[in-house]
Amino acid sequence: MMRTILIDDESLARDIVKHYLSNFPDIEIVAECSDGFEGIKAITQHQPDFIFLDIQMPKINGFEMLELVEKHPAVIFTTAFDEYAIKAFEVNAVDYLLKPIEQSRFEQAIHKLPARLNNGDGNTKELLDSAALNPAQNNRVVVKKNGVIKIIAVTDIHYLEADDDYVKLSTTEGIFHKNKTMSFFEQTLESSQFIRIHRSYIINLAQVTKIELKEKDSYIVLLKSDIWLPVSKTGYIKLKAALGL
Repeated sequence: MMRTILIDDESLARDIVKHYLSNFPDIEIVAECSDGFEGIKAITQHQPDFIFLDIQMPKINGFEMLELVEKHPAVIFTTAFDEYAIKAFEVNAVDYLLKPIEQSRFEQAIHKLPARLNNGDGNTKELLDSAALNPAQNNRVVVKKNGVIKIIAVTDIHYLEADDDYVKLSTTEGIFHKNKTMSFFEQTLESSQFIRIHRSYIINLAQVTKIELKEKDSYIVLLKSDIWLPVSKTGYIKLKAALGL
């Protein structure tokens, strides 16, 4: 018996999936969720084999929800999302069903499940990295701290700092950690707004108040939050160019 969860803010869409699943008695629906917050709780509680997941949902979208799940189940996307995301699905071998969902296409997705379940969550991680390159995905960062989910606008980020396997985000509302790399943020954040000034630091240009020479060929930058950060030689070149100095 395979166990699944339906995560979609449209009740009609969930009803259609339930109707199609009635032809597959070896699949049990253990929960239904109308948003990503409910989805995270249900996945943590039930540990399903796979989920049906919509992308465009209120509060947090499907991609953001998956980022916050510690152990990724296999995913069948049920979505009317844009062409960019569809290409990401195809490249990473994650199945998707475009709404309105046709029964024959639904059955094809179900028949692919055994191979997908044997593949683990590697493809889901690659999918999230690919999806993050979509401009629609990079205007905010979703984090979880002490069990509470927080949505941070990138404009509220003062700087980012490498911190072992995490990246520390210093923001208007405090410090948060994200299980990503500095290279990931350097690639996805808007380059006209964020500059990597050092191997360990990316700064928000809007936060810069002063640049000073610390010693020969060594600079430091002062942010509005009264934090001094080191600037590498390469970072100084990029910082000067970005500020028009």
